[in-house]
Amino acid sequence: MARFEPKNPDFRNVAAETFGRQQAMRTLGISIARLEPGEVDLAMAYSSEFTQQNGFVHAGIITAGLDTACGIAAFTLMPAGSDILTVEFKTNLLAPAMGTRFLFRAAVIKPGRTLTICEARACAERDGAEHLVATMTGTLMALPRREPANSRGSALAPA
Repeated sequence: MARFEPKNPDFRNVAAETFGRQQAMRTLGISIARLEPGEVDLAMAYSSEFTQQNGFVHAGIITAGLDTACGIAAFTLMPAGSDILTVEFKTNLLAPAMGTRFLFRAAVIKPGRTLTICEARACAERDGAEHLVATMTGTLMALPRREPANSRGSALAPA
């Protein structure tokens, strides 16, 4: 994998802080396991609360982990004062998501000034091995930093 130079020397702290503001990731128990320029590994323990009718982790949960991994990987290469937003992704579900722990690994393939392309893999740990369960290709857009939507008021509240 190509090695990238971050534009922000404080990329680790800024990326971790951005990840920490994602309430959805806290709700799912997803955490950062590894963070490098253009790469991230996220981890999540199995929870029956996130399964579908057959006991597999729901595809929506797997996709959320992959999407966030792509976003954080891309964000590590953004200049200070930037924010990141997913504009497109394609997910391939390859096997049932069964395991005791799940890893979401993403890497930047092509960084850009505005758009960045990432690839990610979701693996389930079981029986002492990792099993690939899904892949994602994502396009992410750099934006100027703005205040979180919840500090501006709810989108559902009358103006």
